[in-house]
Amino acid sequence: MRTFDLTPLYRSAIGFDRLAQMLNDAQRGDATPSYPPYNIELVSDDQYRIVMALAGFDRSEIDITFERDSLHIVGRKQKDATERTYLHRGIAARDFEQRFQLANHVKVTGASFDNGMLNIELVREVPEALKPRKIVIDGSDNVTALEQRQAA
Repeated sequence: MRTFDLTPLYRSAIGFDRLAQMLNDAQRGDATPSYPPYNIELVSDDQYRIVMALAGFDRSEIDITFERDSLHIVGRKQKDATERTYLHRGIAARDFEQRFQLANHVKVTGASFDNGMLNIELVREVPEALKPRKIVIDGSDNVTALEQRQAA
């Protein structure tokens, strides 16, 4: 596989260091963990849902932290007091850490845990100042409209 040196991006692009770091990590092959399995759903234009299958976990064993543009989910399985002998063990139920990088203005709005499925609700809330707005071009039509408003 071919490797690329991304250090010129650090020198010439101010404020894009996080993007360059993400590209660097992807290039190195830092694979995302496959446990626990999860889905990322697009609910509507600005709403998302992360669904994680956490068989064998209890609510108290799961910790969710949202900080800036990062969502961190940690599961710490409590040790079972009774010793068991398994003939087949297919349910992993082991400790895990999962991190998600969120885009700008994406916020976590809630989480629920039901039947071994963790649902995390996300929404993109773009501030009004950053939304596109229509710019009116000054002209004769605008002047008459302005005069009509002032006269009223």
